[in-house]
Amino acid sequence: MIEWRMAMGTRGKQQRQEALWVATAEIVATPGHAFYAKLEQVLVAHRFDQHVEHLCRRFYTGPFGQPSLPPGVYFRCLLIGFFEGLDSERGIAWRVADSLSLRKFLGYGIDEHTPDHSTISRTRRLLWPSTHQAVFRWVLKRLQDDGLVTGKTIGIDATTLEANAAMRSIVRRDTGATYTAYLTTLAQAAGIAEPTREELARFDRKRKKKGSNREWKSPADPDARITRMKDGRTHLAYKAEHAVDLSSGALLAVTLQGADRGDTTTVTETLAAATKAAEAVDLGTIQEAVLDKGYHSGPVLVALRAERIRSYVSEPKRKRRRWKGKGKADEQRQLYANRRRLRGARNKRLQAKRAELNERSNAHLYETGGMRRAHLRGQDNILKRLVIHAAGFNLALLMRSRYGVGTPRGLQGRLLWLAAALPCLLVAFHRLIGVFHRSCRRFLPRFHTPAPEG
Repeated sequence: MIEWRMAMGTRGKQQRQEALWVATAEIVATPGHAFYAKLEQVLVAHRFDQHVEHLCRRFYTGPFGQPSLPPGVYFRCLLIGFFEGLDSERGIAWRVADSLSLRKFLGYGIDEHTPDHSTISRTRRLLWPSTHQAVFRWVLKRLQDDGLVTGKTIGIDATTLEANAAMRSIVRRDTGATYTAYLTTLAQAAGIAEPTREELARFDRKRKKKGSNREWKSPADPDARITRMKDGRTHLAYKAEHAVDLSSGALLAVTLQGADRGDTTTVTETLAAATKAAEAVDLGTIQEAVLDKGYHSGPVLVALRAERIRSYVSEPKRKRRRWKGKGKADEQRQLYANRRRLRGARNKRLQAKRAELNERSNAHLYETGGMRRAHLRGQDNILKRLVIHAAGFNLALLMRSRYGVGTPRGLQGRLLWLAAALPCLLVAFHRLIGVFHRSCRRFLPRFHTPAPEG
């Protein structure tokens, strides 16, 4: 009898001595990630690197000095941040250095240093927001070439992004005093000589309108604005607004504005950005705009009519308006025309589609994409990365139409679905064989064994 024995490992007792020289042919190769391989084929086929190098040529000097980060590598790093759901550039740098598939996607070998987070940040600060917008429109043009976007009917919606700044650090715009110092001065004026922390909190609880953006700002991020988030918290934040093509779900424009601005004031900028993007990629003019009740106002309806855009703006419940003697005949005419359109069946279909596609873009960019809380400061810096995330969202639509998978994690989901569905398929196949066998036995001749003689 042969006896098999296994020796216990001694990883904790011995230190492995690495070889000084390793041949490249002996390194274990991995098959790589199929999604990034297909994405690289799409980018190379459309000459992505040549296009972004042409856009960024003004920011680069001659062959002298320290080699800089190529534009194609920089924009690929930001796309990796979207597809991998990485919320910071430091996380992007760590992920790229650790993954062989991402190294290959960026064009780096195993013996080369990948970009550091400081290199990515400096490149982002030097490039203009208009350059990032041009890359976004390049991706939108690829969708237009494949017939995936029409740009005739758009839906607009907004959401809030938490800024990289704390409420406890806000200061007065006029004097620069902190909130605690200002509150102590008010408490002393009210008769509390030396207020404690509990007394200040109790005194502040009774005050009203204490978080005005006209009086307070963040020294770390002056562009951030005090606002109430969806979960009820008061925080420094930004407002991101999307213009989505309702025929395909593609993003036509993304704008970043102050969180304290209302929907009726920001919609004009988003609509102008969407119109400019549609004209840049030869989509024609926008014909219909679908919005929720937060955008309903007379000036907005008049502005849409001036752009020859048919409006489908949900109307909130209000008291009956008195138009007599106010000189707003144009607003009255557009409001009643919008109300007539809201009663039709087409409005119900468009509103349902707007809710679905706008919420889908928000979920991909800010929840799975990692941009719900900003790790950058300044409106331009956040907008640069947000625009490339939107370009990654549109690239995902292109990949889904060509290969059936729009994200790297989509392949994992398909494999899990296949593993879960395989037992059900086997049971169904077994039942089908049983039915076929029983049906065949019904039509086959039956042979009886003759009885023995005698």
